[in-house]
Amino acid sequence: MSGDAATLWPRVAEGLRRDLGVRTFDHWLKPVRFADYCSLSGVVTLETPSRFSANWINERFGDRLELAWRHHLPAVRSVLVRAGAASSERSVAAMTPAPSLPGLQPPSAMTPAAASPFDARLSFDRFVVARSNILAANAARRMAMAEVPQFNPLYLCSGTGQGKTHLLHAIAQSYAAIDPAATIILMSAEKFMLEFVGAMRGGDMMAFKTRLRAADLLLLDDLQFVIGKNSTQEELLHTIDDLMTAGKRLVVTADRPPAMLDGVEARLLSRLSGGLVADIEAPEDDLRERIIRQRLAAMPMVEVPDDVVAYLVKHFTRNIRELEGALNKLLAYAALTGARVDLTLAEDRLAENVRSARPRITIDEIQRAVCAHYRLDKAEMASKRRVRAVARPRQVAMYLAKELTPRSYPEIGRRFGGRDHSTVIHAVRTVEALRVTDSELDAEIAAIRRSLNS
Repeated sequence: MSGDAATLWPRVAEGLRRDLGVRTFDHWLKPVRFADYCSLSGVVTLETPSRFSANWINERFGDRLELAWRHHLPAVRSVLVRAGAASSERSVAAMTPAPSLPGLQPPSAMTPAAASPFDARLSFDRFVVARSNILAANAARRMAMAEVPQFNPLYLCSGTGQGKTHLLHAIAQSYAAIDPAATIILMSAEKFMLEFVGAMRGGDMMAFKTRLRAADLLLLDDLQFVIGKNSTQEELLHTIDDLMTAGKRLVVTADRPPAMLDGVEARLLSRLSGGLVADIEAPEDDLRERIIRQRLAAMPMVEVPDDVVAYLVKHFTRNIRELEGALNKLLAYAALTGARVDLTLAEDRLAENVRSARPRITIDEIQRAVCAHYRLDKAEMASKRRVRAVARPRQVAMYLAKELTPRSYPEIGRRFGGRDHSTVIHAVRTVEALRVTDSELDAEIAAIRRSLNS
């Protein structure tokens, strides 16, 4: 099977070259070579000349590589890029698998190339703890202990890039070390949905159910992706019930608390809220600096002045992923060009990153700002009242939600009391037309936007 997979790599590579562009492909992926494919674990192993490029490709192109391989070989479950045999760092790089393998087979059934399907970099030792994440971090450690956890399920919620997925991998690795015979499955809620739909269409529901219910520890990432998917929610509910009844462990992550998951069935929300809901707040200055220092400590040959660290801490405040991405971009540029890392280089190379890292406005913030301006209770945004004093501000909030956030019409409708997407479209068009003819309303909207931007 490895030989068959090897013949597919040129076709996979050609597709990536078209999708990513010649320049990006030639710079990063052209040196990559096929190494192995394990049909048992579904892991494709690729090799690149250095550990640095292997880590960069895993982080930047891991998901794209998985999708490209699955297009030609649907049985592929994960892609690992490691340093090649010519590199003295191979033994270390081989311990760093791609982050998104959905499940862990018992060690006795795994090949050495797939000894740990979880990202070794995402461990508890490398998770920096501060006030903003201490509850989630401690709860995650408890979930990975041999003792029966006090709270089950564990529900971790935060905005993107705050460390939820890091904790999932850390829990999985720690629990696997404590109980090597345990069956551990880590998958995104979106993958749960896709596998569920595929099993229904393929008449393979029994195998799907059996695999999930055999888990001793099930970890589901980004639950918000099942919003509005009723059949998927029903199957997820049954899976959770079976696992809880059997005394198994469950960890779920989402970008908002259970109560704010509009479009999710009440019974499912009740199950998810029955354990511990642990928030991860936006990282404070001290945490961001400690994370940068930790990353740099692992690279003693790299010199980054204090003023560059301070620049990163100041401008990348929203989440850890953007902060680390900016640091990686800066170090990659310096390594590939021989440039010295200083404040001038940081300001020049990271200008676009800084612009995109500015805090984004949320629907909740828009609703609060509109209600403050019109002196309404925020509950009116979701109410059924149609009096003009309520309906017009609600339309303004819907309009601003479409203008200032990336949310779709159905998503916006759900945040306004479960309204249909056509209602949101009508509100947006109404306000757009009124802004042309009603100068007072136009001024009010401008004032609300200023308050949001400030």
